[in-house]
Amino acid sequence: MKRFWETVSLSRAEAGYWILLDGKPMNLPTGKRLEVVPHALAEAIATEWRDAGGGKGGEMSFEDTPLTRLAGTAQERIAVDRMATIDAIARYGEADMLCYRAASPEPLVERQTRDWQPWLDWAEQTYGAKLRVGEGIAYVGQHKDAIAALRRAVAALDTYALGGLGIAVPALGSLVLGLALVEGALDAARAHELGALEELFEVEQWGEDDEGLARRESILRDIVLAERFIRLSRG
Repeated sequence: MKRFWETVSLSRAEAGYWILLDGKPMNLPTGKRLEVVPHALAEAIATEWRDAGGGKGGEMSFEDTPLTRLAGTAQERIAVDRMATIDAIARYGEADMLCYRAASPEPLVERQTRDWQPWLDWAEQTYGAKLRVGEGIAYVGQHKDAIAALRRAVAALDTYALGGLGIAVPALGSLVLGLALVEGALDAARAHELGALEELFEVEQWGEDDEGLARRESILRDIVLAERFIRLSRG
Protein backbone atom coordinates (compact mmCIF):
# COMPACT_ATOMS: atom_id res chain seq x y z
CA MET A 1 0.00 0.00 0.00
CA LYS A 2 1.07 3.62 -0.48
CA ARG A 3 1.92 6.12 2.18
CA PHE A 4 -0.21 9.29 2.18
CA TRP A 5 1.05 11.23 5.19
CA GLU A 6 3.89 13.61 5.88
CA THR A 7 4.00 13.78 9.69
CA VAL A 8 3.62 11.25 12.49
CA SER A 9 3.13 12.36 16.09
CA LEU A 10 1.53 11.40 19.39
CA SER A 11 -1.45 12.86 21.19
CA ARG A 12 -2.74 12.16 24.67
CA ALA A 13 -5.90 10.07 24.73
CA GLU A 14 -8.15 9.11 27.62
CA ALA A 15 -5.99 6.23 28.87
CA GLY A 16 -2.85 6.49 26.76
CA TYR A 17 -1.78 7.86 23.38
CA TRP A 18 -3.10 8.11 19.86
CA ILE A 19 -0.70 7.89 16.94
CA LEU A 20 -1.47 10.78 14.60
CA LEU A 21 -0.89 10.67 10.84
CA ASP A 22 -0.92 14.27 9.63
CA GLY A 23 -2.77 15.15 12.80
CA LYS A 24 -5.45 12.48 12.47
CA PRO A 25 -5.62 9.51 14.90
CA MET A 26 -4.73 6.16 13.37
CA ASN A 27 -7.67 3.78 13.06
CA LEU A 28 -7.69 0.00 13.33
CA PRO A 29 -9.32 -2.09 10.58
CA THR A 30 -12.54 -2.14 12.65
CA GLY A 31 -12.64 1.66 12.55
CA LYS A 32 -11.74 2.16 16.20
CA ARG A 33 -8.86 4.43 17.08
CA LEU A 34 -5.65 2.72 18.12
CA GLU A 35 -4.95 3.78 21.69
CA VAL A 36 -1.65 2.70 23.22
CA VAL A 37 -1.18 3.08 26.96
CA PRO A 38 2.62 2.81 27.48
CA HIS A 39 4.44 5.89 26.18
CA ALA A 40 7.55 3.97 25.07
CA LEU A 41 5.45 1.60 22.99
CA ALA A 42 3.42 4.43 21.47
CA GLU A 43 6.61 6.25 20.48
CA ALA A 44 8.07 3.08 18.94
CA ILE A 45 4.89 2.59 16.91
CA ALA A 46 5.07 6.20 15.72
CA THR A 47 8.67 5.56 14.67
CA GLU A 48 7.54 2.52 12.66
CA TRP A 49 5.20 4.74 10.69
CA ARG A 50 7.79 7.49 10.27
CA ASP A 51 10.20 4.94 8.81
CA ALA A 52 7.71 2.95 6.73
CA GLY A 53 7.62 3.63 3.03
CA GLY A 54 10.57 6.01 2.85
CA GLY A 55 8.54 9.17 2.24
CA LYS A 56 5.12 10.41 1.18
CA GLY A 57 3.75 8.19 -1.55
CA GLY A 58 6.34 5.48 -0.88
CA GLU A 59 5.39 1.82 -0.82
CA MET A 60 4.93 0.03 2.50
CA SER A 61 3.36 -3.18 3.76
CA PHE A 62 1.94 -4.44 7.03
CA GLU A 63 5.27 -6.21 7.55
CA ASP A 64 6.79 -2.76 8.13
CA THR A 65 4.67 -2.18 11.24
CA PRO A 66 4.81 -5.30 13.46
CA LEU A 67 4.48 -3.37 16.72
CA THR A 68 1.34 -1.71 15.38
CA ARG A 69 -0.17 -5.08 14.50
CA LEU A 70 0.58 -6.46 17.96
CA ALA A 71 -0.84 -3.37 19.68
CA GLY A 72 -3.97 -3.64 17.55
CA THR A 73 -4.35 -7.31 18.49
CA ALA A 74 -3.93 -6.44 22.16
CA GLN A 75 -6.65 -3.78 21.95
CA GLU A 76 -9.14 -5.49 19.66
CA ARG A 77 -8.84 -9.12 20.71
CA ILE A 78 -7.01 -9.65 23.98
CA ALA A 79 -8.43 -6.75 25.99
CA VAL A 80 -12.01 -7.64 25.09
CA ASP A 81 -11.67 -11.37 25.88
CA ARG A 82 -8.68 -12.01 28.12
CA MET A 83 -9.86 -15.48 29.14
CA ALA A 84 -9.74 -16.81 25.58
CA THR A 85 -6.13 -15.70 25.19
CA ILE A 86 -5.13 -16.95 28.64
CA ASP A 87 -6.68 -20.35 27.94
CA ALA A 88 -4.98 -20.66 24.55
CA ILE A 89 -1.54 -19.78 25.91
CA ALA A 90 -1.83 -21.79 29.14
CA ARG A 91 -2.75 -24.90 27.15
CA TYR A 92 0.85 -25.11 25.94
CA GLY A 93 1.83 -26.03 29.50
CA GLU A 94 0.03 -29.36 29.11
CA ALA A 95 2.58 -30.50 26.51
CA ASP A 96 5.58 -28.23 27.02
CA MET A 97 8.45 -29.13 24.71
CA LEU A 98 10.91 -29.15 27.60
CA CYS A 99 9.14 -32.19 29.05
CA TYR A 100 9.76 -34.40 26.01
CA ARG A 101 13.29 -35.81 25.96
CA ALA A 102 15.11 -37.93 23.42
CA ALA A 103 16.07 -41.51 24.33
CA SER A 104 19.19 -41.27 22.17
CA PRO A 105 21.81 -40.35 21.06
CA GLU A 106 23.49 -39.79 24.40
CA PRO A 107 25.01 -36.37 23.51
CA LEU A 108 21.51 -35.04 22.73
CA VAL A 109 20.08 -36.58 25.90
CA GLU A 110 22.81 -34.92 27.94
CA ARG A 111 22.32 -31.56 26.23
CA GLN A 112 18.57 -31.58 26.84
CA THR A 113 19.11 -32.39 30.51
CA ARG A 114 21.81 -29.74 30.87
CA ASP A 115 20.00 -26.96 29.00
CA TRP A 116 16.30 -27.70 29.53
CA GLN A 117 16.05 -29.05 33.06
CA PRO A 118 17.19 -25.79 34.72
CA TRP A 119 14.17 -24.05 33.19
CA LEU A 120 11.76 -26.67 34.49
CA ASP A 121 13.40 -26.17 37.87
CA TRP A 122 12.95 -22.41 37.42
CA ALA A 123 9.23 -22.88 36.70
CA GLU A 124 8.86 -24.92 39.88
CA GLN A 125 10.76 -22.38 41.98
CA THR A 126 9.05 -19.35 40.43
CA TYR A 127 5.47 -20.55 40.05
CA GLY A 128 5.26 -23.79 42.04
CA ALA A 129 4.72 -25.70 38.77
CA LYS A 130 6.50 -29.06 38.95
CA LEU A 131 6.32 -30.55 35.47
CA ARG A 132 6.90 -34.21 34.67
CA VAL A 133 9.40 -35.36 32.04
CA GLY A 134 9.14 -38.34 29.67
CA GLU A 135 11.08 -40.00 26.87
CA GLY A 136 10.03 -39.89 23.26
CA ILE A 137 6.78 -38.49 21.91
CA ALA A 138 4.32 -40.38 24.13
CA TYR A 139 2.04 -37.95 25.93
CA VAL A 140 3.23 -36.94 29.41
CA GLY A 141 0.31 -36.24 31.71
CA GLN A 142 0.95 -33.27 33.99
CA HIS A 143 -0.46 -32.86 37.47
CA LYS A 144 -3.44 -30.53 37.58
CA ASP A 145 -1.77 -28.37 40.23
CA ALA A 146 1.22 -27.70 37.96
CA ILE A 147 -1.04 -26.71 35.06
CA ALA A 148 -3.12 -24.51 37.36
CA ALA A 149 0.03 -22.77 38.61
CA LEU A 150 1.18 -22.01 35.07
CA ARG A 151 -2.27 -20.74 34.16
CA ARG A 152 -2.22 -18.37 37.14
CA ALA A 153 1.15 -17.06 35.95
CA VAL A 154 -0.28 -16.36 32.50
CA ALA A 155 -3.48 -14.82 33.90
CA ALA A 156 -1.45 -12.41 36.05
CA LEU A 157 0.05 -10.75 32.97
CA ASP A 158 -1.28 -7.52 31.49
CA THR A 159 -2.77 -7.23 28.02
CA TYR A 160 0.49 -6.25 26.33
CA ALA A 161 2.52 -9.03 27.94
CA LEU A 162 -0.15 -11.50 26.85
CA GLY A 163 0.19 -10.16 23.31
CA GLY A 164 3.94 -10.78 23.33
CA LEU A 165 3.55 -14.17 25.00
CA GLY A 166 1.00 -15.17 22.39
CA ILE A 167 3.71 -14.75 19.75
CA ALA A 168 6.62 -16.20 21.73
CA VAL A 169 5.06 -19.39 23.10
CA PRO A 170 3.95 -20.92 19.76
CA ALA A 171 7.30 -19.91 18.25
CA LEU A 172 9.22 -21.63 21.06
CA GLY A 173 6.89 -24.56 21.61
CA SER A 174 7.26 -23.95 25.32
CA LEU A 175 5.18 -22.03 27.82
CA VAL A 176 8.02 -22.23 30.34
CA LEU A 177 10.49 -20.56 27.98
CA GLY A 178 7.89 -17.95 27.05
CA LEU A 179 7.29 -17.08 30.68
CA ALA A 180 11.04 -16.88 31.29
CA LEU A 181 11.25 -14.42 28.39
CA VAL A 182 8.43 -12.31 29.87
CA GLU A 183 10.11 -12.31 33.29
CA GLY A 184 13.44 -11.24 31.79
CA ALA A 185 15.12 -14.46 32.93
CA LEU A 186 15.89 -15.27 29.27
CA ASP A 187 16.63 -13.04 26.31
CA ALA A 188 15.27 -13.71 22.84
CA ALA A 189 18.48 -15.17 21.41
CA ARG A 190 18.96 -17.69 24.21
CA ALA A 191 15.27 -18.60 24.28
CA HIS A 192 15.48 -19.33 20.56
CA GLU A 193 18.57 -21.51 21.02
CA LEU A 194 16.76 -23.54 23.66
CA GLY A 195 13.62 -23.84 21.56
CA ALA A 196 15.65 -25.01 18.56
CA LEU A 197 17.99 -27.24 20.57
CA GLU A 198 17.18 -30.50 18.79
CA GLU A 199 17.31 -28.92 15.35
CA LEU A 200 20.62 -27.22 16.10
CA PHE A 201 21.99 -30.55 17.32
CA GLU A 202 21.02 -32.12 13.98
CA VAL A 203 22.72 -29.26 12.14
CA GLU A 204 25.93 -30.00 14.04
CA GLN A 205 25.74 -33.64 12.97
CA TRP A 206 24.60 -33.34 9.36
CA GLY A 207 25.08 -29.76 8.28
CA GLU A 208 22.78 -26.85 7.54
CA ASP A 209 20.10 -26.59 4.87
CA ASP A 210 18.68 -23.36 3.51
CA GLU A 211 15.07 -24.16 4.34
CA GLY A 212 15.82 -24.98 7.97
CA LEU A 213 17.95 -21.89 8.38
CA ALA A 214 15.25 -19.66 6.89
CA ARG A 215 12.65 -21.17 9.19
CA ARG A 216 14.77 -20.63 12.29
CA GLU A 217 15.53 -17.05 11.27
CA SER A 218 11.81 -16.38 10.87
CA ILE A 219 11.10 -17.87 14.31
CA LEU A 220 13.88 -15.79 15.84
CA ARG A 221 12.37 -12.61 14.37
CA ASP A 222 9.05 -13.48 16.02
CA ILE A 223 10.71 -14.04 19.39
CA VAL A 224 12.71 -10.82 19.13
CA LEU A 225 9.51 -8.95 18.25
CA ALA A 226 7.70 -10.46 21.24
CA GLU A 227 10.55 -9.53 23.58
CA ARG A 228 10.72 -5.97 22.24
CA PHE A 229 6.96 -5.49 22.45
CA ILE A 230 6.90 -6.63 26.08
CA ARG A 231 9.91 -4.50 27.00
CA LEU A 232 8.44 -1.39 25.40
CA SER A 233 5.10 -1.97 27.09
CA ARG A 234 6.90 -1.75 30.43
CA GLY A 235 9.02 1.24 29.52
